[in-house]
Amino acid sequence: MILVTGATGTIGSHVVRLLTERGVPFRAMSRRERPAGVRADFDDPASLARAVACVDTVFLVTVPPVPTADHDIALLTAARAAGVRKIVKLSAIGTGERFDGATVGAWHLAAEEAIEESGLAWTMLRPPSFASNLLWHRALIQAGEPIPNLAGDSRQAVVDPRDVAAVAVAAMTGDAHDGQRYDLTGPELLTFADQAAVLERVLERPVKITDTHALDRFPAGMVTGIGWARAGGAAYVADHVPRVLGRPAGTFEQWARDHREAFAAVP
Repeated sequence: MILVTGATGTIGSHVVRLLTERGVPFRAMSRRERPAGVRADFDDPASLARAVACVDTVFLVTVPPVPTADHDIALLTAARAAGVRKIVKLSAIGTGERFDGATVGAWHLAAEEAIEESGLAWTMLRPPSFASNLLWHRALIQAGEPIPNLAGDSRQAVVDPRDVAAVAVAAMTGDAHDGQRYDLTGPELLTFADQAAVLERVLERPVKITDTHALDRFPAGMVTGIGWARAGGAAYVADHVPRVLGRPAGTFEQWARDHREAFAAVP
């Protein structure tokens, strides 16, 4: 039995789909009751204990309002008590790097270290920016308005969330990836302007961007990571996706073509 946290999110929803297609038993954790799921909250230890009961492996995704390892560690504590064998954690590229006097992804690093020291089997997944992040700006794109560019001129190997989910499932359903940290990048380095140009070509209409440095709406921990990426820290392509999946990583253009209707629809 696999417990999928973040089951309705960007990666978790694809993990649920893949496990369903393969007939792998799983339990989807949510704050609300849902099919094949369990209601639980990271701030409620009793509910976490129910969620991990009779579970072998956990796919761990936490997105607290303010970056903290507390939710990861709360789930880890419940998992150890329940006899869970493995945790596959969704972390982030650059975790543990130093930038401008701070640690990139400090909350991810603290959680990773706690998991490593727990005695459980583990795999850490460290993706960069998701191709699907463009969906945050869908309404602006549909309205022909410029979308904010927080990345500046920096390049990242933007990854298809479906590839991240596929690697997660591979790690959860076998032992070959235990003890590994994977940088799950796409196959090419793109600026935000490059992504907009690709989407413009796919949609066959203008996609405008506007540069912005307005980071004040982000918590300090996230600002460190954004600054690291803007300075070129994430400007590299890793081979972990093709090594794990035995096929090339998906391109941003293919993702855009597969999601064309999401941008074309009227809000």
